[in-house]
Amino acid sequence: IKQKKRLMGDTKHFCPVSLKENFVLYPGLQENAAKYKEKIYYFSTSEYRKKFLKNPEEYVAHNEPLQAPPLRVCLLGIHGAGKTTCARQIADKLGIFHIQFEEYLQELILPKTKRKVGPSFDEDHEDDDKIPEELQDLSQTMTKTETEKSKQEVELTNEEEVIKANLVDNMELPPKLLDKIVPDWWKKEPFRSTGFILDGFPRTSDEARYLSEQGLCPDVVVYIQVEEDDILNRLFPPRLKKWKDRQRKKKEYKKKMKELKAKKRV
Repeated sequence: IKQKKRLMGDTKHFCPVSLKENFVLYPGLQENAAKYKEKIYYFSTSEYRKKFLKNPEEYVAHNEPLQAPPLRVCLLGIHGAGKTTCARQIADKLGIFHIQFEEYLQELILPKTKRKVGPSFDEDHEDDDKIPEELQDLSQTMTKTETEKSKQEVELTNEEEVIKANLVDNMELPPKLLDKIVPDWWKKEPFRSTGFILDGFPRTSDEARYLSEQGLCPDVVVYIQVEEDDILNRLFPPRLKKWKDRQRKKKEYKKKMKELKAKKRV
C-alpha cells in the first residue's frame, strides 16, 4: 500500500519560528507539528507552535524562498589532534570565521595577566619569579610602589578569575558567563550572516547541553580522532625544544646576575 507523501512546509523538518527569530536551523519535533495551507510544519517547542498558529504568515515564504542561515560548524578533538590547523583551512576555503575558543578566553584576560595562562604556558614562565640565592639581597631594591603596581596589574574581576580558573585548572564555566560569550556568535553581526567554525567548543557534556537549551544548534559537529602515538610524535619535539631553550635562558640569566653582583661588590 502506497503511503501518501507528507507535504512539508518551507523549512522542511526545521522549526520556522527558530529560523525567523533566531536565524537557526533547529530540528522540530513530530509531537509539535501543525498544518497550515495543506503543509505540515514541525516546531522545536510547543510555545513556538502556538506562536506560529497565532500569525502563520509571518513565518512562511511568500514571493521567494526563506533565507537559510550560514554554515556553523563545531570542531572537536583532544589537545594535539590538529583542530586549529584544520579549522583555519576550512575557514579560508568556505569564507567563514575561525573562532578558537580557548584562544578567545585568553584574549579576554590577557590585558591584565600580561601573558597566556594554562598548563602549556606556565612552563615558559616557571622561573620568571624565582630569585637566585646570590641575589636575595638585591631583591630588596624593588621599591614599594613597584610592588604595588605589579599587584594592581594582575587584579582580576570575578568573571576574569573564573575564566583563568577554567584555563588553568579546567574549572567549569557557569551558564551566566557563557551567555556573555557564546550567543553573540549566532545572533550578532558579522558572525550571524557569515557563519563560523568553532574550534574546541563544546568541551564537556554540560557545555553541549547549554547549546541545546539555548537553541544554538551547529549545522555540523566534527570530532577528530587521533592515535596517541601520532600526538606524541607531533607534540614532543617542539615541547623538548622549548624546554632546552628555557634551560639555556635560565643559565644566561644566572650568569648575568652573578656578573651584576660581582660588579656591585667591586
